[in-house]
Amino acid sequence: MAAASGGREGGSMAALARLQARLSGLREEYFRRNRAVDEDRKIEYKAAVKIQSWFRGCRVRAYLRYLNKMVIFIQKWWRGYRSRRYFGKLVETAYFIMKMNFYNEMAVRIQKRWRGYYVRKYIHNYYALKKYLEAISVNNEIVRSELQDYKEMKENEEKRKDLEKKEKEEKYQARKMHYLLSTEQIAGIYNSPFRKSPDPMELLLRKSKPLSHRQQQRKSPFDYELYDWPTCKRPPTFSTAQPLPPTGRQKPQGPFRDTTEVLRQRYKPLEPTLRVAASISPPLEKAREEMKREEWRNRIHDNEFLPFSSYHKNQKYDPSIHRSGKYGQETYGIKHFREVQPKKWVADKDFQTVLPPIVLFEKFGKTYSRAGQIV
Repeated sequence: MAAASGGREGGSMAALARLQARLSGLREEYFRRNRAVDEDRKIEYKAAVKIQSWFRGCRVRAYLRYLNKMVIFIQKWWRGYRSRRYFGKLVETAYFIMKMNFYNEMAVRIQKRWRGYYVRKYIHNYYALKKYLEAISVNNEIVRSELQDYKEMKENEEKRKDLEKKEKEEKYQARKMHYLLSTEQIAGIYNSPFRKSPDPMELLLRKSKPLSHRQQQRKSPFDYELYDWPTCKRPPTFSTAQPLPPTGRQKPQGPFRDTTEVLRQRYKPLEPTLRVAASISPPLEKAREEMKREEWRNRIHDNEFLPFSSYHKNQKYDPSIHRSGKYGQETYGIKHFREVQPKKWVADKDFQTVLPPIVLFEKFGKTYSRAGQIV
């Protein structure tokens, strides 16, 4: 037992000695193997990456081809669906348009027939129009006959008036030429002895009476006064009658015009041209000026001032705040226009003015207004 145990211990010691002897080489071997393993691992990693990239590329390309096919299929399907739907709508629209055109044409035919029938029966009835035209022709004949009668009546009336006028003129001439009447001693010019019968004018002279001499009315000399002409209150009236000149007065010799014509030209009303009559200012400015004048004419307050009455004398005077204060009224602006402090004067005399004074300021306190107050 002891020998066996001793042999075992000797063998373990030998193995340990051998391991210690191989320890230095074992480190190098470990390093070399680890290095080889690392190099192999890098090669395997690169090979695995390459295999994975190739596999993934194949898978992605296959997936993209599948997606492309699916997109192409979807596009084809959608285009077909859209074309079928659009074409269907086009067909429906065309069918609807054709149907509406047919209905419209039929409606137009029906309306044409009905309107023709209605117009021929109620509006443009041939027989009614014929009766109307016959009535118009009869009425025209009646009106023409009445107008012809009226024309003949007017002509007869004018002829009668002309005859009466001629008779009046003949009677007037006969009365005017009554001195041509034949007498028992001397035959007149209208009663020639060579005639078998006297002239009709001779018979008319025998029937008529001579004209009587009328006294000419003398107008007042004040009728031609022109006192109111310069005022132009009314247009002057000129007498158109030509008065006879007095017997003892002679007409002045020379190319003189009539007095009424001269006065009419002298006192002729003004006839301005369009340029003079029209206003220079535009209408807008005229309206503004009118508004300003209207505002100026209107009263600013309602308290009327009655100068010739004692109404305002009984009212109590309301002083202003400036005058009713306890400090009184300042003299600035009333007695002087600058502050005056005599205590600070160096001398009693005023300063000598070098520049010429203003004339308007020199008149202050020396002139009087229309009311008699000092300005």
